[in-house]
Parts: sequence; structure tokens; C-alpha cells
Amino acid sequence: MIHLTLNGKKINYFGEKDLKLINWIRDIQKIKSVKDGCSGQGICGACLVEIDGRAKLACSISMGKLQGANILTLDGFQEKVKLALGKAFVASGAVQCGFCSPGMLSRAKILLDKNPNPSREEATKAIKPNLCRCTGYVKIIDAILLAAKSIRENKEISFEQHGFGASAPKYKGLQKALGTSEFTDDIEFDGMLYAALCFTEHPRAKIISVNTSVAKAMPGALKVLTAKDIPGKRYLGLVVKDWPVYIAEGEITRCIGDVLACVVAESEEKAREAVKSIKVEYEVYDPITDPKEALKSAIKIHPNGNILKESTICYGKKIKHVFETSEYIVSETFQTQRVEHAFLETETGIARYEKGIITVYSQSQGIYEDRHQIAEMLNIAEKNVNIKLVAAGGAFGGKEDLTVQGHAALASYYLKKPVKVKLNRFESIRMHPKRHPMQMEYSLSADKEGKFTGLYARIIGDTGAYASMGASVMDRAATHAGGAYYIPNIDVKSIAAYTNNPVCGAMRGFGVNQVTFAIESLIDQLCEKGEFDRWEIRYKNALDKGLTVTSGHKLRKETGLKKALLSIKEEYEKSEFAGIACAIKNCGFGNGILERSRVKIKISKNEKISILHGWSEMGQGIDTVAIQMLCESLQLKDASKIEVIVATENETIGGSTTASRGTFLVGKALLIAADKLKKDMEKNSIEELAGKIYTGEYVCDWTTPVNFDGEVISHFAYSFAVQLAILNKQGKVKKIMAVHDSGKVVNKKLFEGQIEGGVAMGLGYALGESLPTDKGKIINSKFGKLGLPRSSDIPEIEAISTEIYDSDAPFGAKGIGEISCIPTAPAIAAAYKKIDGKKRTKLPLLPITKKS
Repeated sequence: MIHLTLNGKKINYFGEKDLKLINWIRDIQKIKSVKDGCSGQGICGACLVEIDGRAKLACSISMGKLQGANILTLDGFQEKVKLALGKAFVASGAVQCGFCSPGMLSRAKILLDKNPNPSREEATKAIKPNLCRCTGYVKIIDAILLAAKSIRENKEISFEQHGFGASAPKYKGLQKALGTSEFTDDIEFDGMLYAALCFTEHPRAKIISVNTSVAKAMPGALKVLTAKDIPGKRYLGLVVKDWPVYIAEGEITRCIGDVLACVVAESEEKAREAVKSIKVEYEVYDPITDPKEALKSAIKIHPNGNILKESTICYGKKIKHVFETSEYIVSETFQTQRVEHAFLETETGIARYEKGIITVYSQSQGIYEDRHQIAEMLNIAEKNVNIKLVAAGGAFGGKEDLTVQGHAALASYYLKKPVKVKLNRFESIRMHPKRHPMQMEYSLSADKEGKFTGLYARIIGDTGAYASMGASVMDRAATHAGGAYYIPNIDVKSIAAYTNNPVCGAMRGFGVNQVTFAIESLIDQLCEKGEFDRWEIRYKNALDKGLTVTSGHKLRKETGLKKALLSIKEEYEKSEFAGIACAIKNCGFGNGILERSRVKIKISKNEKISILHGWSEMGQGIDTVAIQMLCESLQLKDASKIEVIVATENETIGGSTTASRGTFLVGKALLIAADKLKKDMEKNSIEELAGKIYTGEYVCDWTTPVNFDGEVISHFAYSFAVQLAILNKQGKVKKIMAVHDSGKVVNKKLFEGQIEGGVAMGLGYALGESLPTDKGKIINSKFGKLGLPRSSDIPEIEAISTEIYDSDAPFGAKGIGEISCIPTAPAIAAAYKKIDGKKRTKLPLLPITKKS
């Protein structure tokens, strides 16, 4: 027996001594503020607790080592201290997805117990063991310092109001900070079952047989699902239906993320034990892992071959003639790496029947896409599937595809009970799509004045085994190949190539990060060859109203690009080791794809207002933005009675929350509904309107496909950015100035937080993040080996808005989520070259060496 104290309560523990503390706290004590982010690797800090006054990771400690221990979770902290920390995090904008927040608060509390007045450097050092993928740590450190002051001075922390442009508190931010807001893995239902997946051992192998007889007979195992159990369509996908839920016997696997079977059991432990007993006989083949080789190979990964999509953009004069008649031309080949999203919350889905309808609790970025695919898989009408959104613990594009949701739905369909499917960290990295590695051959020409004359680009993206969003990603690479500049003559081709590598799809930036690294690096080479000033050449060629982007889209609205360049000019010129890069990023899918957004405003008793929409909250703050826009439209000062509900049963149609389009599309539809409500409010009070529902719908059906023959309108809006990377004399990045034109700012702290988090992700992309593979297998899928930045790695970040009003956008506001991470890597590469004189053509960047 082990005697211990948990949150002030004395407990005698009689269970297994090797049980991890995190499992005891979450599963037995039902305390859900302690999060599982790294599956026992002791890397992320989300499970941090206080044991005898010291910070400890609950995933790394066994119950047998806790004799006499005094354990405190966030829930057991003194109420005054807990609330001060929670409110400080919300007021500072330190809560985005909120998955890391309870662990961060625990770390902060332990720091403040020992040091009530820490410096910024001390706070930064204290949280270094904890990972945050959303915020870039800046606002977390702000929050710790604010909490320290509040506790020392015994002063209450207040929040700003919901006026447009104010830093209103994040919707449900305090609950997220304190760990009381549920993520999918925190949800429990009576009689819930658990499922685990059996993955292929080989990226390319024929499945001779899958023997599940032992698994079926194991204690606690209730059902084993394989390909033959799919009642409807087995091949699913967001765009191309090429991704099988299960690989059947006799078929050939395409990547290590392929699933062969699913075991449903009374507990997760029993399900995983049963999976280990499944015997698979393989006929192993050599995988195709080089995208260039895949394009030449006679072996077809898919029936139609190894090209998912080829995009061509060609206009102006013949590029050969342009190059021959230009004063300067530079050519280079660039290579970027595969990158893992590393959201802290791994994929979890729960399915059960509610009112006779299969209901899935999903953290997905596209609940209507989930509904459509699950209905197809089960061979039932979409009206018989309801997807309830549970706000995600980070996503960044990695939660667009079906992973666990379909397996949970299929298991519940057969067993008629609630079923939870959760991926551990290793499985998560194995299964969901990554950022595309790209090979890019570039040539850029200019006249003697430094005006760009022509661009030639050939881009090959390794899209991995399945389509996911790969075709659109490579479209975007093509349409943004020339960066934020006007280039009159274009010859660009991009190819998405299938391989037996892990699937690649959407990730923050969506193919634009890679080509921006290429074009910005090539511009610096051109400057060296023609002795041009790096700032001046960018200003001279910057896109503005009336000029065309690479896709051929003629901009009809003012951009803030030149204004942004002017704002960093002085700092650039006075810095000895500085690099500059510009970026453009589309808002919306565009390229001829219809985009629809439907929003409903429901009025209930006691003046309660519900915003019903179809977009996913994953940390970026779309729910908060929707509330602020509604408050601005209706001139409401109190948002306490406004709630947000996202579920497919409301038929508030929205697409995948991606492509920096959420703010634009939810806002456009919301304002249409709000205008209807405003008219009724002229004659009635809110209370008198109880029971009424106001619907707004916005449809964008007027963009044109890639290489359209006619007037090109690629997207409904663009955002622009300039970033300046400044190094110290030792070559460490000491400051990033990030100036962004993303329209009018709805929420100042959310805007800054998106930029700071994006810059941190861009910093990781530049300096260390990578997910290398060997023969289709991930070399090391440990969370600590991904190269993720820690708090001590983050430089000073100055986030600046140019606030150029967009006449098409709701209140002039556009998206900021993606563009914030795009120019960082090339800006750092340029600054590196200032120190050692070496050009860098690959990511992650080679370390600085002594100047030769």
C-alpha cells in the first residue's frame, strides 16, 4: 500500500506500482487538467504536476515511487493564485489552443513560489521544459510576469471589452487555462469502449494474410475490424478518394501509415495488447521514395500512375527570349524538408449513438468533410451522421484528413456503444500528413535597373502515398512561385508526385513557405550579381494595386507591402547582420473551388445569443473573432451571454478551416445574419426575439482555375508580409521584426499571438525542424527529435500591423494564421549569409561557419 496526498486529500493506493501517475490521475481520479501530449516521453510538459514542492512530469513517474508524496495538480492550487495565473494568461493572450496551458500554469506557480518577482529571463528559463506549438512563448512569459505582479500587489486582473480591435478575452479562455475545458480525450461516457489500430510494418508490401484469431480471443477484446467490415466505400479522401480505411488482404500497402485492422476492447490497454497479437504475413517490396524516380518508374503506386497533379502557369514572352535579352540572370536549385505539425494534442475521436444518429466528437478542421466521408464509409445518409466539434489542441493543417474519426464511427456502428480511438504520439506522427518536401529549380532575370523580367520554376513536391490536400498545396506553390513581386513573364510548373513516403498535405503556409524560401534566396543572389541593394530591389518590384501576381491575377486593391517595407527600412540599414524577406499568401481556396459559409444566430430566453457556424476552433481564435464581429455589428458591450456552437446537425455549412479563410468567410456570413437581426432589434428587445433564428450565407463562386484562359481571379483576397531577421555577432537570431498587412485587426493580442507563433514555427523550419525518412520509414519519431523550438530559442519578436482595409472583407479583416510563418526562414538565411558569406539552398539551414 502507498500512502500519498493528492490536492490535500490523503489517499491509500493499493494498485499496480508500475502504473504511471498520469494514468492514475486522469483515468482513476478523473482529473483532466493533466494532459497527455507526448505519450510518456517526458518531453512536452503538458502533464506537469507539483510533488513535494518540485515540478515533476506525471507521465514519467510510477506510482510505486510516490510513498508519502504530496501531489498537487493545477486543480489543487490555492484559489487566489490559480485564478491570478489563469486570468493573467487570458489577459495576456497566452491561451491559444490551451492544451499546454495547465502545464504552463503549474510551471509558473512553482516558479513564483520560489521567486515572486522573476525577470523575463528567469521566466523564459523556467518554462523551457514545456512545449507550446501555438504562441511562440512570448505571451506566456508576459502572462507569468503579469501574474507575479498581480499576486505581489494583490490586484485583480481585468479583461478588455469586446469592441472591434480590442484585445477581448479569448472565448472560453479561462476554462482552457485552468484545464476545465474538455478536449476530446477528456470526454467520457458510460459504457465507453476503446479501440486501437494495427499499422503495417512496411511502406510497400503485399498483405498475404491478416490473422486476427488470437486478438479476437483475448480477454476484454470485443471486435476486430478489417477491410471486409466496411459497409460502404473503403477509399476516402478530402478531394481524391484514394486513401483506404483499411488495406485488404491481397492489396499492396503504400506507406507506414496504412491501417490493417482495428481492435475494440473494454480498455485501451486491452485493445493495444490485442493488436500486438495480430499476425500479418507480408510479401515485402522495395518502396519508391524519390519523387523524381517515382515520375519515371514503371511501378504505379496508384492505378492512374504516380502524378497526383501537374500545374502550369505560363504567360508573357517566351522565357528563353526573356533571359537572353535580360541584363542579369541567376539560377539555383533549392530543397526543403519534410516537417511534422507537432500539435500537442494527438488525434482522438469518440463515436456513439445519440437520438438514433451516429454522433462523432471530432477535433477535425472540417466537420462537414468528416460527415460526408463517414456517411460514405457507412453507406448511410449524411442526415444520419452528426459531427460535434470539440476544439482542437492545435492543428496547423494536420487535422484536415480522417484519421481516428472513421474508425470510431465504424466501431460504434457495429457495437452500438460509445467508442474512443486515440493515437499515441508515435502513431500520430506515423499517420497524419506532413509538410511537403520540395525540389525547386529556379531562374530569375532582371534588367540593369533591377526590375524583374522573367521567372522560370520547376517544382516537384513529394506528396507521399495519398492525395490528402497535396494537389492544392502544389497548386499554391505554383501560383506563389514568384513571391510578393511583379514579374511580367512567367514559366512555372509544379508536380505533386506520389511516393511510398508518409503522406504530405496541408500545413501552415500550404506550399508557399517552400517557394518563398526559393524566390527570396534567389533575389539575394541576384543582388550580389548585379550589386543591387536588397531592400531597394524588393521595394522596386513589390506587388501593388494594378499589378499581377504569379498566377496572373491582377490586384484590384491596395496592398500594404510597400508600407511594410518602409517600416523596417531604418532598422535594416542600421543592422550589421540582417536579412529581409517578403511574402504573399492567398486567403481562401480559390482557384475555381466553390467556397460556402453559412452562419445562424439563435436568440434564446434571458437574452442568450448563440452563434452557430461550421468552422473549427483550434487555437487561432475564430470563435472569439466571431463574437467580436457580432458585438461590433450589434453594438453590444457585454459578450457574456454569447455562446458558439459548431455541429453538423445545425447545417451551418463550412469547409475545412484552412487557407487563412476562416475570419473572412465566417465574418461575411455572420454579418448577413446580423443585419437581419439588427432590423428586428429596431422594433423589439433581444428578450422579445427569443426563439428566432437568423441565417446568413456567403458563397464565393467566382475564382478561376490555375492557368485560366481569360481574366484570372485566383483568390478573394491576399495577405502580405515583410520580416526582418537580425543576428547578434555570434550569429544567433536576436530579433524578428514582422510587419503584416492582413486587413483590419479584429483582436490585437490574437493578431500578435498568431504572428509570434508563426515566427516561432518559421524559426523552427529554418533552423532545425525535420522528419527524415529512410526507405519510407521515419528514422526517429520521438517527440524530442523533431527540432521544435523551446522558449529559450525564441528571439525578440516585434509584431506590427499595417492595417490596410480590405473592401471585400468583413470589417476589412483578413486572415493572419499562415503568412506569419512564411518569410521567416529566408530572412534568417539572408542574415546568415551576411555573417559567413555562404549561400544556403537547403532547409534546415546549415550552421554559421567562419567567413572565408
